Amino acid sequence: MISVVIPTLNAGERLAQTFAALVPATVEGLIKEVIISDGGSEDETLAMAEAAGARIVSGEKGRGGQLARGAEIARAPWLLFLHADTRLDASWAEEARGFLADEEKAGVFTLAFDSARWQAGLVARGAMVRTHLFRAPYGDQGLLISRKLYADLGGYSAMPLFEDVEMIDRLLRKRGRKALHVFRSRAVTSPERYERQGYAARVFRNLACLTMYRVGVSPEKIVDFYNGKR
Repeated sequence: MISVVIPTLNAGERLAQTFAALVPATVEGLIKEVIISDGGSEDETLAMAEAAGARIVSGEKGRGGQLARGAEIARAPWLLFLHADTRLDASWAEEARGFLADEEKAGVFTLAFDSARWQAGLVARGAMVRTHLFRAPYGDQGLLISRKLYADLGGYSAMPLFEDVEMIDRLLRKRGRKALHVFRSRAVTSPERYERQGYAARVFRNLACLTMYRVGVSPEKIVDFYNGKR
């Protein structure tokens, strides 16, 4: 069974879609619980979570810390980390069932954007080329991992961003490329940040932030630039 961990911060606008995509697997018994790890929402996020029967844990904002807090209270042997603005294809549960026999691998999903624009498709295809060639997915693609492997890797670090990159780096370093599986099922995520800032500008900003991280700039110094505040 799976514990789903979703970090939130004023995520009410899209959270209902994320929940809805998890209902069939919950009814079938694949999902044991959904955990909302909130970072101080002031909208309807927590009310929606309560109405959906989710467990709630609250603390300081920062996705890495929120993911770690959610994992701490999870009760299932498998963990599915999922962004609040991402919904999984209906086919994900069937793929996941065949994957749960191997506790030594982690899985991510195929990225897609909730947009018909050609720019969205191009960015998603580029992300999947990066995922397959370099084993470098982002958190938008979700992460399905056994509690055992998650603990062996040391769990998520309390970072304001790039907690997803840092986690996959540790997985590859300790277990090798074959430890990361890519599901065919899609993780359909919001294109809001790309459409607000422009696809080319957002891609450039993401690449610039990742480059800064790779050369040793701390995530705390990168986060404002990543969020478009400078």
